[in-house]
Amino acid sequence: LNAKAKGKTREGAEEQLTTGDLLSNRKMFYLLKGAFPAVQINSEERVDTADQEAVSWDRSIPEDIKQKIQPKEVPAESVTVWIDPLDATQEYTEDLRQYVTTMVCVAVNGKPVIGVIHKPFSSYTAWAMVDGGSNVKARSSYNEKTPRIIVSRSHAGKVEQVARQTFGNKTVIIPAGGAGYKVLALLDVPEKNQEEADVYIHVTYIKKWDICAGNAVLRALGGHMTTLTGEEISYTGSDGNEGGLIASINMNHKALIEKLPDLEKTSHK
Repeated sequence: LNAKAKGKTREGAEEQLTTGDLLSNRKMFYLLKGAFPAVQINSEERVDTADQEAVSWDRSIPEDIKQKIQPKEVPAESVTVWIDPLDATQEYTEDLRQYVTTMVCVAVNGKPVIGVIHKPFSSYTAWAMVDGGSNVKARSSYNEKTPRIIVSRSHAGKVEQVARQTFGNKTVIIPAGGAGYKVLALLDVPEKNQEEADVYIHVTYIKKWDICAGNAVLRALGGHMTTLTGEEISYTGSDGNEGGLIASINMNHKALIEKLPDLEKTSHK
């Protein structure tokens, strides 16, 4: 792993950087940059131009995907790609591999339209394109009255207090690592190590490469990911989202937001 600290989060937690982060980042960045040189690519890890890697890619699209999507042309300058080469690095260093994903998101004019969430240790991949198909779907039912809420392992206590006040003491809080894993928890995912939840809530600052792919997948399936006050998250400009987030699918998203007014106050701390 060769894990080392690369800094601290706003909450003071140490951020880990591993060889896996760097190797995955190098491969993903140069593959995309070589194929689409005019497109803006934002990645969690810094790219060292002296360490450039030639990555070959024939650009052929698998037949099962080709049958589901409709190609669309957009100006290169309107496209931003967000990549997270290794989501849940902390859990990766703790050998909690079920939480680890790699993610790619394509945003057009700030709106997430293509999302890919890949679990490298089980080879499961979820992908979706807004108005273009997917290989994943929503579950058949969700509990709106006493939802199971999936949250960050490091912020579980903060969310639990407010959630129980809002939905009652029977509300189940699921602490988990990785934003990609948490989005998959809202969907019908045939993975034995994948927990299920009804709502995903994050109450502090979060980077856009952590959430763009999940946002795109949910949008494509008719779900929602917004700030805690219900604002759409724009994937242009700064690389951070200040307003926390709440994500759901096949639920009354607006009603959920109205039930959680106190959480927004904590999202900037």
